[in-house]
Amino acid sequence: MKRLDRLTTTELSAWVQQAKTKAEYGKVIDRIPQLAKAYPSWFAVHICCKSGKTISFGDIACVFPLMSVIKTFSLLYLLEHLGAETVFGWVGVEPSDAPFNSLEQLVSDRGRPRNPMINSGAITLSDKLPGKDANQRTLLFCQWLNQLADCQLSLDQVMLASVRLTRSTANEAIANYLAEAGYLENLEIALDTYEQICCISGRVEDLALLGKLLACENNRLSARNRQIVNAVMLTCGLYEASAEFAVRVGLPMKSGIGGGLVAIVPGEGAIACYSPALDNIGNPVGAIAFVEALAQELQLSVFG
Repeated sequence: MKRLDRLTTTELSAWVQQAKTKAEYGKVIDRIPQLAKAYPSWFAVHICCKSGKTISFGDIACVFPLMSVIKTFSLLYLLEHLGAETVFGWVGVEPSDAPFNSLEQLVSDRGRPRNPMINSGAITLSDKLPGKDANQRTLLFCQWLNQLADCQLSLDQVMLASVRLTRSTANEAIANYLAEAGYLENLEIALDTYEQICCISGRVEDLALLGKLLACENNRLSARNRQIVNAVMLTCGLYEASAEFAVRVGLPMKSGIGGGLVAIVPGEGAIACYSPALDNIGNPVGAIAFVEALAQELQLSVFG
């Protein structure tokens, strides 16, 4: 019997309480006004197992923007549509020890984005999504995800307006540098697409369904592309803390400043959490604490 399948709601609730205590050390992001409205005490978890069993606990009705969690799936989308050789002509797979929005890293790498999980890589891939403009690209991408995972994601227009109102100067600088280095075809469409896909929103269940696609063999995705995405998540998904959590947790994970986190348990299922209080790197404190406790208790690390 699979390990995730054995979980009970009682066990989950105990781990959630521990995680919520840890989340008190985090802080909800205040740079984007709409994100700042989240309560730091919110916590939700949804687990999708290969067997079809699901288990959830906490504030599961909360809807949140995927923000950087979407980077995992824009990578997957382009791998499926264009192939690895093309995609990795645009971005690398090297981990970065600089913050996710670092221009210095990009400059030292001469304009080639180090990986798809940091902003330079994700903006570059946003430039390559199918569709004539940002609206069409976002719509096509969102429809693809919903059809693929049977989830119910949608673009949060209120969140998008808030993101546009406080457009990140770091992202503008990154996009300008990428354009100068020849990595972007259309700077404005690339940035607009990036902002829109980050505001694709859903519940913790939707995120777990997306994760399950990466965790379990299916006839909807190439096995090789799933492997690639999981590997990049493991080495790059939590920014400069990725290596530390590869050791401590040993699961491919991706976080977002909206408080979302998805963890992949290959062959078994996916764990999705929502916990809006972040650490100083931009990772959700409670969500990571929860997955770490679960992974250690159930010995889920991919490294045996």
